[in-house]
Amino acid sequence: MSVNTSRLSPWQPGLEKWERRSEAVSTAMAKDSLSEAGLHFDELNKLRILDPDVSQQTTELKEECREFVDKIGDFQKIVGGLIDMVDQLAKETENEKMKAIGARNLLKSISKQREAQQQQLHALIAEKKMQLERYQIEYEALCKVEAEQNEFIDQFILQK
Repeated sequence: MSVNTSRLSPWQPGLEKWERRSEAVSTAMAKDSLSEAGLHFDELNKLRILDPDVSQQTTELKEECREFVDKIGDFQKIVGGLIDMVDQLAKETENEKMKAIGARNLLKSISKQREAQQQQLHALIAEKKMQLERYQIEYEALCKVEAEQNEFIDQFILQK
């Protein structure tokens, strides 16, 4: 909108202000009517469908979401590593548990073997004691027989 300023020369400085104010009012009115229609101007005066504030908030939210997803990914990597470590420790613990059970069973087996050996040795000792008693009885019987024979020999020699 241009105004002929040659006719209003005494008011020329005020006219420029009026023109600028008029343009600003016209621009504001145009922006308001476009805003009501759902169209907005961004900081580069490009026409946008979204309100610049909403667009900026959307961009910020998108960035925050990206950061959140990155953090979640890092967290999942850490948790995955922890789970792997715990699984490895569980396997090692299970192996050590099996070794301990095997060692305990071996000790029980050795203990039972010793008990069996001890019982065998007690039986052998009892058998040997019985054999010793028989030998002692036999020895005593043989000593008696020897004594009788020696007495017989002595009597036989004395009779001759």
